Amino acid sequence: MLAGAAALAGCASVGSSTMSRPIIIAHRGASGLRPEHTLASYRLAIAQGADFIEPDLVVTCDGVLVCRHENEISGTTNVADHPEFAGRRTQKVVDGVSAEGWWVEDFTLAELKTLRCKERLPQLRPANTAFDGQEEIPTFAEVLALARQAGVGVYPELKHPTFLAEQGLDPTPIFIAAVREAGGQSVADILYVQCFEIGPLRTLAQMSSIRWQCVQLMSAAGGPWDRRDLSYADMMSDAGLREIAAYARGIGPEKSLIIPRDSAGRSLAPTDLVQRAHAANLVVHPWTFRAENYFLPAELRRGDASAPDYMRQHGDLDAELRAFYAAGVDGVFSDFPAMAVAARTERGSEDPQ
Repeated sequence: MLAGAAALAGCASVGSSTMSRPIIIAHRGASGLRPEHTLASYRLAIAQGADFIEPDLVVTCDGVLVCRHENEISGTTNVADHPEFAGRRTQKVVDGVSAEGWWVEDFTLAELKTLRCKERLPQLRPANTAFDGQEEIPTFAEVLALARQAGVGVYPELKHPTFLAEQGLDPTPIFIAAVREAGGQSVADILYVQCFEIGPLRTLAQMSSIRWQCVQLMSAAGGPWDRRDLSYADMMSDAGLREIAAYARGIGPEKSLIIPRDSAGRSLAPTDLVQRAHAANLVVHPWTFRAENYFLPAELRRGDASAPDYMRQHGDLDAELRAFYAAGVDGVFSDFPAMAVAARTERGSEDPQ
């Protein structure tokens, strides 16, 4: 067991608005500085002090978990440059959304390993394109091995489990098998697992042979695809939070659910979601914290608003992070883990509790 990372997993003081050490979750690695979901991105996040690295998981046609934000990979790999795969381009409907492209579940792992990763947001992160073509798509097993070697936690997300199960590639048993193969209980001790759906988390929570900490993801709109009678708004009620606490350790809300914005994009006063979640014995890990003006509230944007590159310039992410730490969150997902660590350090010096 990696004792340091295991201790971090439970470091937050639930039920109190004063948290001694919110955890830093490297969102897709240090994805603000390297193409996301690459070993280079994860390694940089570890070097920058992240407590956890976050791999999003989808499944190959031969049943291997790999790290991609979506199962459609035209935006994050050079698959379009491979004429041998031209015939695999197809249109699918995933969780009610139609898209055309190339899909992980239509490739074997060996075929995916011939591709190379590229920056998903080149218009906002042009510097990251210098690393295009350098990295393979990593497997979940490779990320677990990297994290174990480095002594950090892992915070995977199961993507589109209902859709993948309908394709005969249910990611939940594959995930369980991968964790067991990597070391079972000792690995699970430093592992959160998150999902926008409910069923996989309930399944994982009921296991007695391996213990991990489940986190229910929630967005500002919509609801879990496997419970279309239920909205995330319903789940954020006091009764809904108590129900989540029966199978999960925490919630991962979209950050606007904690500090909303007005019609002009300026920050409003925090909601009471953190306090109510703590009252239900749930930790709170909001997403996603990014440095570019495009993602920041209007009052924290910096630079010349008339400049062509204004939206990709960096604003005051430090101030946004400190506002969320002050609101009592137990951790943050950030594309810039070094900035999240620095803001946490500043907060610690201001509030020794």
